[in-house]
Amino acid sequence: MASPSTAAPTATPSARFPPQIPFIIGNEACERFSFYGMRNILTVFLIDYLLRNAVPDEGARSAQAKSLMHLFMAGVYFFPLFGGYLADRWLGKYKVILSLSLVYCLGHACLAIFENNATGFYAGLVLISLGSGGIKPCVSAMVGDQFNESNKHLVKKVFAIFYWTINFGSFFASLTIPLTLKHFGPAVAFGIPGILMFIATVIFWMGRHHYVRVPPTGPNPHSFLKVVGSALRHRGQGSHWLDGATREHPAEAVEGAKAVFRISALLLPTIPFFWMLFDQKASTWVIQARAMDPQIGPVTFQPSQMQFINPALVMILIPLLVGVVYPALQRAGWELTPLRRMPLGLAVGALSYAIAGYYQVVIERGTTLNIAWQLLPYIVLTLSEILVSTTGLEFAYTQAPREMKGIMQSVWLLTSSLANVAVAIAAALNVFTGSGQFFFYGGLALVAAVGMALMARKFEVRDYYQLDTSGPVPDRAQPPLASLSK
Repeated sequence: MASPSTAAPTATPSARFPPQIPFIIGNEACERFSFYGMRNILTVFLIDYLLRNAVPDEGARSAQAKSLMHLFMAGVYFFPLFGGYLADRWLGKYKVILSLSLVYCLGHACLAIFENNATGFYAGLVLISLGSGGIKPCVSAMVGDQFNESNKHLVKKVFAIFYWTINFGSFFASLTIPLTLKHFGPAVAFGIPGILMFIATVIFWMGRHHYVRVPPTGPNPHSFLKVVGSALRHRGQGSHWLDGATREHPAEAVEGAKAVFRISALLLPTIPFFWMLFDQKASTWVIQARAMDPQIGPVTFQPSQMQFINPALVMILIPLLVGVVYPALQRAGWELTPLRRMPLGLAVGALSYAIAGYYQVVIERGTTLNIAWQLLPYIVLTLSEILVSTTGLEFAYTQAPREMKGIMQSVWLLTSSLANVAVAIAAALNVFTGSGQFFFYGGLALVAAVGMALMARKFEVRDYYQLDTSGPVPDRAQPPLASLSK
């Protein structure tokens, strides 16, 4: 008899969520508070505490802090490849989430304990990037695993709650942890997120008897890398360079690999330029805020606190755009498709950096701006995030066949990792400083927007949906005929 953890999901009342969902949602809320709590103060901590004696010059210290922060973020978005592979092939999602959550907690402990020890602190960052990145692709997928035919109509609602929870945790972490750093010091400021991560792990563990656990598949003889390797061994066969792989792999696996390269050719040359903009709100924009007047009425804001604007706006703007703006444009005869949203989002992101760059020019001329001025570029950058990030994640999923959806999600996360590596290298070399860096990154995003818009005109959209989730798809690499007819 199958154990409760591995048995097929039982029917649940169609109007209610499965009882294990609150454990996953509670885990996500605490984990996101822990991550954004430590990340949002990382740049300021490196400048004001850890690097103060090692790098006396403040300009050089700020550049090094920025470089270290983006190297950390590159790891966070690289390790999902590792966590997703372990979960899908060998251990299953539950074991990966629980084990890497403990690694995550250990990393937080290192930050709190080694506030004056660079080696110990950096070790903590490595452990957090491994833990946070490793569980990233598993938690959201595990949410979907808890649903079956009787309640699949609730999946969209639960993912809306899940995404809202992420921003809920980020919002309160951004407001409270910078103040904790100022008033109680680094040990407490990094310790609180560590406690929240431990609570997140306990909450997840408490639901262990309720979860539906999809077993790992084991090695895939027709994986993406094996198809590519086969094609390289049998070059020159067929009209496409991957056609030679049909000698050793089924046609659907080869078609899936073609889809990965087709989508990657659109996303990899363009989307990293968005992440170069977006992730610098935790570094470059924080450094700019340090040069501004922090007093807004009776409240004194910490430079890192201004990051609370982003999650607050996300919770407001997504319902507005999805529920009002997109349908209104469609009724007017101009549908804002994913291939229109993403280039537009890149251009909007470039605008946010033009505004922030103008502020920096004014600051460099000797004028002290109030920190409230950052509200405008934050609004514009958040709009860019919704147009690019949420759209691109959906696009990468729908355009890939079922066998390749995992690899496409990995490619999507890889765009962020590559972007952060590039920013880290540029910051370490200290090539661009002051206002120049704002206009440089904004200009790159604008060029990427134009390039993506031109490539999108020739891109053939193929929506791959699994029509019947209860059984296999006979010709798994082919999209529905209705999709092709469009």
